[in-house]
Amino acid sequence: MDLIEVLPHRLYMFRFRIGQAYLWHDGNGDDGTSELTLVDAGDIDAAPAIENAVRGLGLAPARIARIVLTHGHRDHYGAAQELADRHGAEILAHPLDAPVIRGELPVPEPDLLDWERPLYEHGLTVPEAPPTRVDREVADGEVLPFGGGARVVHAPGHTPGSIALHLPRHGVLFTGDCVAAAEEVMLGVFNVDRARALETFRRLAALEPRTVCFGHGDPLTEDAAEVMRAAAEAAA
Repeated sequence: MDLIEVLPHRLYMFRFRIGQAYLWHDGNGDDGTSELTLVDAGDIDAAPAIENAVRGLGLAPARIARIVLTHGHRDHYGAAQELADRHGAEILAHPLDAPVIRGELPVPEPDLLDWERPLYEHGLTVPEAPPTRVDREVADGEVLPFGGGARVVHAPGHTPGSIALHLPRHGVLFTGDCVAAAEEVMLGVFNVDRARALETFRRLAALEPRTVCFGHGDPLTEDAAEVMRAAAEAAA
């Protein structure tokens, strides 16, 4: 796993073999005031690497207060319950994807374009994730207590219950898998409803973030609003 600092002392990315997760740090170090939030949690094998990376930052995994899951795919929630059980974190997800994460409903099948099929088959090499509890279901517009107020944005299309997180105070946007970054910023792949995903892409671009964190690909930290707007227009 690679550890990348996105915003100094505040935001970090954990890059796995497939996919990534993010750590948001509120506070001034591990002095009793720090609180940590995970946005996604990697696959089922990711917990030890995440814990080691947190300790390497001089922080304590016990400070992880919540794990916000952007959607119900195995590379995003696989390690969530292991981390939550160890450190007392709350797991949050949207009501439409929570039953998938809990194992009560099957993962919805994507409507694949021809060029996506080989990528999709490669993604299936990520180990299956066990049913994972969701402690709280979060709705569009709800504000979570981290990052100066993190607003939940329902972001359907990739999955029915995908969410993004917008931190207006810091200009940060977590897109989940609705938007991706490969050689360029683009609509994410493996969508169950491509038309709704395109609508979501445009709504996220309209937030005019300064920093964009994708479910796959390097974060966007320069000219983010302009790049997102142009990419959304090109994808339409």
